[in-house]
Amino acid sequence: MNYPDLKKARLRTDNDVNVKEVKYDFDAIFKGKKYFLKTYGCQMNMHDSEEIRKYLEVLGFTETNQLELSDLVVLNTCAIRENAHDKVFGYLGRCKHLKREKKDLILALGGCMAQEEGVVSEIKEKHPYVDIVFGTHNISSLPQMILEHKEKEQNIEVYSIEGDVYENIKYSRDSKISAWVNIMYGCDKFCTYCIVPYTRGKQRSRALDCIVEEIEGLKKEGYLEVTLLGQNVNAYGKDLKEGYDFKDLLERVAKTGISRIRFVTSHPWDFTDEMIDVIAKYENIMPYIHLPLQSGSDRILKLMGRRYNKEAYLTLFNKIKKKIPNVSITTDIIVGFPNETEEDFMETLDVVHTCKFDSAFTFIYSPREGTPASHILDNVSLNVKEERLQRLNEVVNRYSLENNKRLENKIVKVLVLDENIKDKNKVYGYTETMKLININGGKESIGKIIDVKIVEAKSFSLDGEVI
Repeated sequence: MNYPDLKKARLRTDNDVNVKEVKYDFDAIFKGKKYFLKTYGCQMNMHDSEEIRKYLEVLGFTETNQLELSDLVVLNTCAIRENAHDKVFGYLGRCKHLKREKKDLILALGGCMAQEEGVVSEIKEKHPYVDIVFGTHNISSLPQMILEHKEKEQNIEVYSIEGDVYENIKYSRDSKISAWVNIMYGCDKFCTYCIVPYTRGKQRSRALDCIVEEIEGLKKEGYLEVTLLGQNVNAYGKDLKEGYDFKDLLERVAKTGISRIRFVTSHPWDFTDEMIDVIAKYENIMPYIHLPLQSGSDRILKLMGRRYNKEAYLTLFNKIKKKIPNVSITTDIIVGFPNETEEDFMETLDVVHTCKFDSAFTFIYSPREGTPASHILDNVSLNVKEERLQRLNEVVNRYSLENNKRLENKIVKVLVLDENIKDKNKVYGYTETMKLININGGKESIGKIIDVKIVEAKSFSLDGEVI
């Protein structure tokens, strides 16, 4: 086969004509063919799917949102929790039935799950109908694997080492208004419960100038918002040893003049006073920070390998609140970590009562094979975990509603993204503080930043009207 190799494929997506300068007649092979792409997991996976979509469209596929109409199914998977596994394998069963009806259907599985220890063997043994398996480090191999799939009973290519960082990758983006921008890949923190360093690899930062150039290009295309993406964004640049870090990147991006800048996700360990100062200085860096807590117990935080304690977290939280006007802070919390006692859990509730987070993503601990925590005896029963989660959510939701209630009758700036799926007479968008808001109004406001009056606050969203 004469399709471009990994490096060329990733570098040459800046010019679709170059990609097609091979001896395949893509139109003859794929004209009229449809692909169905299903994404699981985090924002990083969503952005990876934008890259996957670009490759498929270069080949000549068109997208469909109906599984039954597809000629190619790509599942971009997540490995962060056990229920993510269950969902994927459940969906594979549905695809298996469709494959019996459509013999030429191509079924591909990629993403973090493919990188997990034992998953490839399981697919070989129990799911031989899966045609293609690719990992997080070789997304750009997918076009070649599709072209070669008939030559191999199962085309499996999952790199066990990290891929290099290539610039100038093109994406078929989900939005023309708000864009994801990768600033780094992987993570070096190795929290004991987390599978990410094993599925995404070690930390690799992109070059600062290349990131800024991408954002300047997005601004010229009319994008109003970018979200800087990384497993631990505020560790950006540490691996490069070029003399710049996340505060420098934030400042350079702010100076592009793009209307809105966000970033996810932060680790408290790497959040410096200088970063806080930069966020406070520039109006186009949004006053919203996601700051994972995970636990309020020093003992559990140590078992988790989080590298901070309760006091350090609260000190950082208070600095952010003091220096950044009107900032909203959200968090992640895990309950039922091995050996978590009722006293440990009460420490977590104490932090929630102190911080009164704008919202929180809360989870029951589930062991991931290959992580250090998976070797700790999980001695907290499921009933106890569920009961603690319920108690935690009651507190989190109460503070979320209280914070939102403070916005009633106030006027806020909202970036309107699209029409409301359930009510076509409404549109939706996000405030500067990352509050979802549904607005009575027409489509003419889509793609604009407008003033909106909050008329009603709910726990998880706001209702507003255009001023």
